[in-house]
Amino acid sequence: MLSADNPAARLATRLAFLVAGFGVSCWAPLVPYAKHRLDVDERTLGFLLLCLGIGSLVSMLFTGMWSARFGTRPVVLASGFGLAASLPLLAIASTPFTLGVSLLLFGATMGSLDVAMNIHAVEVEHGAGEPLLSGFHALYSVGGFAGAAFMTLLLSAGITPLTSVLAGAVLMALAMFATSPRLLRTKAADGEPHFALPRGVVLVIAILSAIMFLAEGSLLDWSALLITGKNLVAVEQGGIGYMLFAIAMTLARFSGDALTARLGDRKIMLWGSLMAIAGFAVLLLTPVVAMAMGAFVLIGLGCANVVPVLFRLAGSQKVMPPGLAIAAITTMGYAGILLGPAMIGFVAKHVGLTMAFWMIPALLLSVPLCAAMVTARR
Repeated sequence: MLSADNPAARLATRLAFLVAGFGVSCWAPLVPYAKHRLDVDERTLGFLLLCLGIGSLVSMLFTGMWSARFGTRPVVLASGFGLAASLPLLAIASTPFTLGVSLLLFGATMGSLDVAMNIHAVEVEHGAGEPLLSGFHALYSVGGFAGAAFMTLLLSAGITPLTSVLAGAVLMALAMFATSPRLLRTKAADGEPHFALPRGVVLVIAILSAIMFLAEGSLLDWSALLITGKNLVAVEQGGIGYMLFAIAMTLARFSGDALTARLGDRKIMLWGSLMAIAGFAVLLLTPVVAMAMGAFVLIGLGCANVVPVLFRLAGSQKVMPPGLAIAAITTMGYAGILLGPAMIGFVAKHVGLTMAFWMIPALLLSVPLCAAMVTARR
């Protein structure tokens, strides 16, 4: 059995985060193609995105229990390979029903992988005895950049969406094969509960996590339509905005642990969220391409280390067992990244996509307002 304080276990965790980020960002450049192929409006697309969220939420409700009972290794492997297998379905679905079912499966595997890999990451960090979460989340951002760039380059070169996602799925499967022998083999301690609802400060942290991930999910699913709808870029380059966001987040997260140690969790939450709010305001107000692309960078820099701080806070609180707290905020956080875009679609049907996006900076205001309270309870 591998020790938690083991370079192989760290590598496996990084690969799992890389696959998750790569897979989900491969979907972003496909959204305009899916909308055109099915000839649906924003409201219908919002309902379809809700299928992705439902699939993820249902799987998340069980993943914490599965990970506690069987260990994270089999859950990470099953969901990682499942994510790669379900990705090509998004490029061949020809009706709203088949796309909805495909998004349901894609969301289920993505949600399960997100929960299991974060639990595994906490186990590895505890074994190492040093901060590692920002670095692990940085690999998710690397995957996000790589997936968006990979798909954008292939689509811009005239390669069909199906061929592009098949190539991406093969890369994901190869990474999961490399992950398999290096994952920890762990189970919950005897008598430890396998599930608990978040309460107290954990509930507040979970809500803030949901808001942060909602912002990221909205960029993932809607940023291509937002900037192409404003005629800032051509449809083939719709993924550029999210790619820049992912690059900025990646660079900030690689230095996140050291920066947090120097400034403290409270300042990271405060200034990071304010920076993201400013970025959304610029993105929604400017008609200039360069400023809009700069806004994506600003949002990425601001959001980058807030989420790892929230995970660290959940792991250090005393209200409930840290492992269960991590599972709870992971579930609620990734519920935000999946259900939030559906909400954007519903509102956009009535007031337009740009006006609907103003909900995001409004919700983000709760992060600096709650920063002092959640960090004071450590």
